Amino acid sequence: MRTRPKGYRANALQSHKISLQKDTSDRKNAVVIPWKMYLACMPNMPVDRIYLSPPHLSPKAMEYLSEAVASNWIAPVGPMVTRFEETLKQYSGCEHCLALNSGTSALHLALIVAGVSVGDDVLCSTFTFAASAFPILYQKATPIFVESEVRGWNLCPDTLEQAILDRNRKGHKPKALVVAHSYGNPADMDAILDICDRHGVTVIEDAAEAVGSSLHGKAMGTHSPLGAYSFNGNKIITCSSGGALLCKDSTQAKHARKIAAQAKEPSLHFEHHEEGHNFLMSNLLAAVGVSQFEVLKERVEARRKNFENYRSKLQSTPGCQWQEELAGALSNRWLSAFFFAPESNVNALGWMEKLAAANIESRPLWKPMHTQKAFTGAPYYGNRLSEKLFANGICLPSGGMLTALDQQRILELMFDTKFDQIS
Repeated sequence: MRTRPKGYRANALQSHKISLQKDTSDRKNAVVIPWKMYLACMPNMPVDRIYLSPPHLSPKAMEYLSEAVASNWIAPVGPMVTRFEETLKQYSGCEHCLALNSGTSALHLALIVAGVSVGDDVLCSTFTFAASAFPILYQKATPIFVESEVRGWNLCPDTLEQAILDRNRKGHKPKALVVAHSYGNPADMDAILDICDRHGVTVIEDAAEAVGSSLHGKAMGTHSPLGAYSFNGNKIITCSSGGALLCKDSTQAKHARKIAAQAKEPSLHFEHHEEGHNFLMSNLLAAVGVSQFEVLKERVEARRKNFENYRSKLQSTPGCQWQEELAGALSNRWLSAFFFAPESNVNALGWMEKLAAANIESRPLWKPMHTQKAFTGAPYYGNRLSEKLFANGICLPSGGMLTALDQQRILELMFDTKFDQIS
C-alpha cells in the first residue's frame, strides 16, 4: 500500500495534475490536498514535480466555495458572481465589469461590441499567446500582426503606426487593435492610445497575463475602452477557469452582458434577435475568484521576487536580456522570461531539456503569431524581433509557492555549477 512521503504536501492543481513539494514554506496560505485524492488523480506522477505556473489557492477558497454550494447557486448567476464583479470593480476602478468563463471569451465579446465583423482588419500583437488572435478569426476578420519593441517585448508603437498607414493606403482601414501585455509587463499604452486615437482605431487590452500589473498607478486592462482578464489555472490568480470583460461605455457593457447570456430578449418565451454565446462565469468559480483577489498583492510580490532572484544570478551572463519595465510601470512578472543573444553561448532548448529530465517544467518564449500555421497568409509588420526571442528564450518556473531552494536547484541544473544561496 502506497503512503504519503513524510515532509511533502500537495500544493498545486493544474490540468488535473497535483504536484507535491517539500514542505519548507509557510503553511498558512497552503491548501492541503488529501493524499488519496493525489493518488486518484495522478498515481504515477513523481512527487517533486515543479510546474511553470501552478495555481496557488488560499484557505478562503474552500470557505467561499462551500458557501456557494450551500446556497444552491451553482449556475452562471448568483451572489458570488455579483460579489466577484464588485471585487473586479474595486480592483480595477472600472465601472462595468462582466465575469466570464474565459479570457478568450472576454476578447471575443470585446470585438463584438467594438463592431468588428466579416472582412475587417484587426491589428494584434504577434508576440503573445494564440488566444489573443483566435477571436479575430471567430469574427471572420483579418488579423494584422505587429512586431514588438526590444526593451519590453510588447507591441512597438512605431511599427503600429507604420502598419496603420500602410493598411489605410491599401484601402483597409483597421477597425481595432488587440494589444497584449506580454508576461504581465505593461505595454506603452500612452503612445499606443495616442496613435490609435489619431487614426480612429478602437483599442482592446489583452490583460490576460497582467492582473496585478499597473501603469501610472492604473490597472492594466483599464487604459483602453475595452479590456480582458484571464483567470485560467496557470494565471497569477485563478478561478480554475474564467475571465472578465472591462468596459468604459455603459451601452457596450449592456450589449456584452446580453450576448454573453445567449442574446435573450426580454420576453416570457426565449426570443433571440442576434447571435449569442454562453460566456458567463459559474457562481462556483466566482467564489474561488473572490478568495484569490484577497491575496493578489502577495501573489504579485512572490512572482516579482522570483524574477529578481533569477535575474540576480543570470544578469552576469553575456547577452542575457529580460523585459524592462516602462517608467511608471509595475509588472506582475507572471512568468520569469529571459532571452540569450548569440554572444551568451547559451542554448535555451538545452536548458529546457536538462530541467525536464529533472522533472521541472519550463517553456520557450512565445512563438510569434505571424509564424503560426493557424494564421498563414495574415499580414505582418516588423523586423522579426519576436522570432529571435522565440529561438533562444526561456520561461522559468514562476509559481507563488516556489522556494529559494527550488530556484537554486533550477539554476544549478542549468549551469552545472553551484550558486551562492538564494535568500
